[in-house]
Amino acid sequence: MKVGAAIVIALGMILAVAFLGTSISASMKDMQTWNRVVTVKGLSEREFVADQVIWPIQFVDAGNDLPELYDRIELNSETVVRFLQDSGIESDSITTGKPQITDKLAQQYGGSERAPFRYSSVQTITVFSSQVETVRTAMQQMGKLIKSGIVLSENRYEAQPDYVFTRLNEVKPSMIEEATLNAREVAEKFATDSQSTLGKIKRANQGRFSISSRDSYHPHINKVRVVSTIDYTLVD
Repeated sequence: MKVGAAIVIALGMILAVAFLGTSISASMKDMQTWNRVVTVKGLSEREFVADQVIWPIQFVDAGNDLPELYDRIELNSETVVRFLQDSGIESDSITTGKPQITDKLAQQYGGSERAPFRYSSVQTITVFSSQVETVRTAMQQMGKLIKSGIVLSENRYEAQPDYVFTRLNEVKPSMIEEATLNAREVAEKFATDSQSTLGKIKRANQGRFSISSRDSYHPHINKVRVVSTIDYTLVD
């Protein structure tokens, strides 16, 4: 009985050692595979027409009589608002700001030269609308305001229109999918060239979405871009 029990125990230990060795070998192989990684980037880039526009219209004036200057500002503001409404822009999309008045005499400190006009003003009327094409059409007709005697300040940074794309969350899933497929194509080509097989994803970084204008001539067309970074394992 004792000899039989010893034989059984010996056989069990042999089988256990064999199983342990096989497990260790498999684990080492998996570890080596997990450490063989190819890092690829996938790009998705699309263009969308902006669905909102913020258009600040600034005009300037100057004079020596402050009440008279205010009267002209009010008159010019009414002219601009009427022009926008006649262009099809809704009234609740138009906001008239407070005029900025500068007293040049009060800003002179001991200078011998005096400005030809003591007061200068900058008035801003802002359009915030989802009628992007309607607003763009109005922009192309700004010559009507210039002909009426309004001096526009279009070169100032504050007077530049800003186009906004608000539907990013709607297009995110499909763009992420496209970037992921693009990355996998690159990884598969790399695996084929290295005579390997593409394995599982070890690590993935979705990347940040960026929105920019297509160019200075088409600021209303927004370019949406995302680059995903993915690590794939390689298997022999």
